[in-house]
Amino acid sequence: MINRRALVAGISLAPLAHQLASANAYPLRKIIPSTGESVPPIGMGTWLTFDVGVNAGLRRDRLDVTRTFFEMGGAIIDSSPMYGSSQDVLGYALSNLSYPDAMFAADKVWIRDRESGPEQIVQSRRRWGVEAFDLLQVHNLVSWRDHLETLFAMKAEGRLRYVGVTSYAGLRYDQIETIMNAHPIDFIQITYNLADREAESRLLPLAQERGIAVLANRPFRESQLINAAMRQPLPDMAAEIGARNWAQFLLKFIISHPAITAAIPATRRVDHMRENMGALTGPLPDAEFRRRMAAVAETI
Repeated sequence: MINRRALVAGISLAPLAHQLASANAYPLRKIIPSTGESVPPIGMGTWLTFDVGVNAGLRRDRLDVTRTFFEMGGAIIDSSPMYGSSQDVLGYALSNLSYPDAMFAADKVWIRDRESGPEQIVQSRRRWGVEAFDLLQVHNLVSWRDHLETLFAMKAEGRLRYVGVTSYAGLRYDQIETIMNAHPIDFIQITYNLADREAESRLLPLAQERGIAVLANRPFRESQLINAAMRQPLPDMAAEIGARNWAQFLLKFIISHPAITAAIPATRRVDHMRENMGALTGPLPDAEFRRRMAAVAETI
């Protein structure tokens, strides 16, 4: 596999061709609409990458990945009881780190019956080793009516800060839209990347209208998109937004959309985490530059 950074050798960091949004932002922050809280727009996912069971060496590797995430200004971490051993491995990493108070812990409810939801939440919290979650989401809308009631009750009691729902790859977006219009949720989590842009037509404008934060999952299509991109040189235009590799180019497209609060790429490797977190620095593309970036997708 081509190393991500091999393709950026020799790229000249030319001066900006035009004024871009957030030109001097370091590090970048974005706002959660329902509260005004600001968060770094690059988070960390744990799907597949943290599901390593009890393998001591792989657990230490994930500890290093998590340490790097925090060292480079990360806050939002997303997991789920659906993700095998990921919660346990994440808990191992957190227990071995002096993680910052600013960590934003996001997890999910993923179970059929209402009565088992609270028990699953307690189990998830114990696996993480945290006192409370910042955000809980109904994973893939499984029994969403029942679980939203539970989550809203937790929020009303001060045991939860934010409530959300999730889906991916364009699935159940009609239901997501219905929930956004009918319920006072704080977050949605959906797929959005340079190749998967269905959400631009309905969900992202609605999120702006309703004041709902958006987490973008599958930013690299589980490596498919970035691996395809790395078969060709990084475009010269990447230098204009400070993107030194394809990971930063792809992530900056996502987080520059005004409706997106954060992207949550997952990785097994420290060098890839450093590349991802590098998207928190430098300018974000404006609308015109984003159109130029979208044209690149046609060549990938």
